[in-house]
Amino acid sequence: MAAVPDPAAGPASGAAAAGRAQVLSRLAPAIFLVFWASGFGVAKIGLRHAEPLVFLALRFALIVALFLPAFLVLRPAGPARRIDWLHLAVAGFLIQSVYFGLAYLGMSLGVSAGTAAVIASLQPLLVALAAPLVSDERVGRARWAGFALGAAGALLVVTAGETFRATLDAGVWLCLGSAAGMAAAVLYQRRFPVRVHPVTANLVQYAVGLAMVAPLAVALESGSVDWTMELALSLGWLILANSIVAVSLLTFMIGRNEAARVSALFFLVPPVAALFGWLLLGETLGPQAWCGMAVSLAGLRLAAR
Repeated sequence: MAAVPDPAAGPASGAAAAGRAQVLSRLAPAIFLVFWASGFGVAKIGLRHAEPLVFLALRFALIVALFLPAFLVLRPAGPARRIDWLHLAVAGFLIQSVYFGLAYLGMSLGVSAGTAAVIASLQPLLVALAAPLVSDERVGRARWAGFALGAAGALLVVTAGETFRATLDAGVWLCLGSAAGMAAAVLYQRRFPVRVHPVTANLVQYAVGLAMVAPLAVALESGSVDWTMELALSLGWLILANSIVAVSLLTFMIGRNEAARVSALFFLVPPVAALFGWLLLGETLGPQAWCGMAVSLAGLRLAAR
């Protein structure tokens, strides 16, 4: 989450901080998209060596181990109100436990990474439907048209592959629950924003994720892990790029923009994830996939206008 500038720092430093925030606001969508979308392909590599909940628990445990010493050394100020600790915990539960947990479980039951990405990209529709009730936002016809284009483009990308699966089995329902969890997280953070140091926010949210996922991993999985360099590189990328940077940018953008506009970025996740699949896993991209990417981009521009 974005830290609040100190009012006592003076006009000059305040203007400099505002300028840096403006630059970050312009770069954040592209950086977030690349880092977030890379998670599907990189996670698919890591899941070759560990069961899904065990892999996720390892990811959360390493993040907590990374942030806990930083928290003890820096001793950043906590939220202004006690209730804000609860808001941080709820957001962490929705993003880390519900979104990631259900998505990994769904893929472990046979849902392909492409199908999971498409289902995840549907969450802006849920946000747009609920935003007027939660945060008094209004979604006009032009933005709905952008959502439709974004969804159509995402479907074009993933249905271009021979391995696309769309059977309504338990795995698909779990992925639908994952998308609903992310939509709820976006709306919840928009309704109950918390300004706090990023170290505090990450430590609380990933600790909540670990507390929820680790017992499930012990109860439902064997716990076997194939310790390889490929697993270590996968975990390292997911921790630094996907978990820390991408999630921090997401909360930063939610704090500065409308929830529906921010979540429209998720329409581009399947096309970019497909691109990473081609780069990392050798998955081919045909003319239909590239056409879908163009349609998704057009939808995003229309939705964000």
